[in-house]
Amino acid sequence: MQLAKVQEAQVESVDVTALAQRLKESRALSTELASHLTEEDMVVQAMDDASPAKWHLAHTTWFYESFVLQPYLARYKQFSDDFSYCFNSYYVSKGARHPRPHRGLLTRPSAQEVLNYRAHVDAHLVEMLDTLAQHPEEYAVVAPLVEVGINHEQQHQELMLTDILALFARQPLQPVFKSDGKSTSSNTAPAPLSWVPFRGGVCEIGHAGPGFSYDNEGPRHHVLIHPFKLAHRCVTNSEWITFIEDGGYEDPLAWLAEGWDVVQRKQWTAPEYWEKKDDVWHQMTLSGLHPVEHAAPVCHVSYYEADAFARWAGKRLPTEFEWEHASTQTTHDNEPNTLGHGRLRSSPAKAIQAETATQMIGDVWEWTSSAYQAYPGYQAPEGALGEYNGKFMCSQYVLRGGSCVTPAGHVRHTYRNFFYPSQRWQFMGLRLADNA
Repeated sequence: MQLAKVQEAQVESVDVTALAQRLKESRALSTELASHLTEEDMVVQAMDDASPAKWHLAHTTWFYESFVLQPYLARYKQFSDDFSYCFNSYYVSKGARHPRPHRGLLTRPSAQEVLNYRAHVDAHLVEMLDTLAQHPEEYAVVAPLVEVGINHEQQHQELMLTDILALFARQPLQPVFKSDGKSTSSNTAPAPLSWVPFRGGVCEIGHAGPGFSYDNEGPRHHVLIHPFKLAHRCVTNSEWITFIEDGGYEDPLAWLAEGWDVVQRKQWTAPEYWEKKDDVWHQMTLSGLHPVEHAAPVCHVSYYEADAFARWAGKRLPTEFEWEHASTQTTHDNEPNTLGHGRLRSSPAKAIQAETATQMIGDVWEWTSSAYQAYPGYQAPEGALGEYNGKFMCSQYVLRGGSCVTPAGHVRHTYRNFFYPSQRWQFMGLRLADNA
């Protein structure tokens, strides 16, 4: 791998101390999240798309071991010869892997051994960064890989919380991962929907300049965007209940053909984790089962559901280019509802000023109508890291904006998340768009 061409990591010249501190904080957050779980919680896999918490802790450690320590720390000794098979995810060029649907069968290594593995790798990462402080040329090669590792771990922190919710929602005792300590009014009406106009034009899209970005966020390029309008907030639970009560899940004319097939096959009648008790909709969250909060953004809906709702409402989903253009024209909340906020579920939109979009960072990932594909001129990085994003550019749709469990500071307006249109266990919602 030619490290000069690793596009995942476009980092500024930062001192070793600052990078080491960010690495330490990132690693500590993963173990802190896992501290709310029992060892039994950490082993079980809720479904094929999810992974056990223990696996997330080990995989992010394997990433540093495989991409940083083994290639660039000559005296590093691998913790276990078996761990690469157990904790490699999809890096075919790194060798054979344990099947993803069977990760929940990995009762060994134990959770404690995984924590020992993390401590072993962390100690060598600290040693390596201390050494690099005296060798700026070597630091310039390794630092971008550490930056990728930090952002990779942040992705898995979000996935770990997503997968824990999928697991706890399937438990008859409906356990609480972590109480957010915030009481809410379930029947407060959402703020009336308003529309923010955007002129469009030939706009620049994609990441450029200093700061980290993933390879799929570039190259920066020009896109023609026609004038459009964007809803000032995300679609709410209250509006979704109206969709349900109006027969939205029963009307084939509102659905894409594949979406209708999925609805029929899986017998969807509401978003993931919703259930009715005493004629009141409730939702399972990381803080337990709560009455659905009417003013909060609807969450855990698939692309098919988002598209059907938009059709039912007489609107559409924005393209990812419209979303990004609008995001660059918006003054973002200084304290968005991300993981750093601590609520762990979506929150009602704040009061707005005229012609101002809200909730564009945090709360829920917002489905767009854009297929996940390469930007013009895109080239995947050489080597194993080239498998990170590029090979998934098929049959998926782009989501933007981050969620209530995205680590603070991880997301940006050029960030492109992507999932298959039938998936909905992630914190996924939507915002409506319309032609001007």
